[in-house]
Amino acid sequence: MGYVADIINAPARITRSYAEMMLKDVKAEQFARLPSAGGKIIQTNHPAFVFGHLSIYPARICAMLGQQGAAVPNPPKFEELFGNGKPCLDDPKGTIYPPMDIITKHFFSAFDAALAVVGKTPDTDFNKPNPAEGRFKEMCPTVGAAASFLMSTHAMSHLGQVSAWRRIMGLGSAM
Repeated sequence: MGYVADIINAPARITRSYAEMMLKDVKAEQFARLPSAGGKIIQTNHPAFVFGHLSIYPARICAMLGQQGAAVPNPPKFEELFGNGKPCLDDPKGTIYPPMDIITKHFFSAFDAALAVVGKTPDTDFNKPNPAEGRFKEMCPTVGAAASFLMSTHAMSHLGQVSAWRRIMGLGSAM
């Protein structure tokens, strides 16, 4: 592994481990439910949305690094359900979002594929311009910055939403 790959993958592996912990004691029937407190629904992201949302980015990381063939393809409708700006909906009947096992399996397999691609990427490739447009390119001007952000900062901010969701749902700390 190169120097830059190690800088990206070391915290990304911590992120992956944290994601596993966030699933502790979460039941499939509550995975896509919005929490409530005092009889009032709290509009926040539930685990189905968070894990689905995070699962679509590893394929983009692989593509940015020129390794589309190594990516785990996103299942049909994942972009439509979990893309940036999509709303997180309460799904009491389990008819909006795919089942917990489908979403989490895709998240972990896609994330692992991105870890492997990053691990094999030469340092010089991380200095290439981020092919995205707009604000994301402004914030993360290089492929390395984009990969680092998506595999750590972005993922951890959303996993923090799951941590808060867990507390509201009465599951307590996963650590």
